[in-house]
Amino acid sequence: MKRICSIYKSPRKNEMYLYVLKSDALKRVPENLLVAFGPPIHTFDMVLSPERQLAREDIHKVLDNLEQQGFHLQMPPPEDEYIEHLPDELLRRNDPV
Repeated sequence: MKRICSIYKSPRKNEMYLYVLKSDALKRVPENLLVAFGPPIHTFDMVLSPERQLAREDIHKVLDNLEQQGFHLQMPPPEDEYIEHLPDELLRRNDPV
């Protein structure tokens, strides 16, 4: 099952994204979620299929959520994951002398 999906980013939370079916746009997204998400900023459209891999989401979960509830919300990674990705030299610069 292939789906054409529109992806929006949140202006309030870095790395928070909302996936919706392009044909539905934001019609099926609950109003309270849109209020918390902030005014959605369209980033791009893409074709999703079970064979496609996504960087941080399980494609099957995304497709199921799109089918069942009309949207999928990708939350930002936990903040400690940001620290894991910092180069060691940046971390050492902040060490007390």
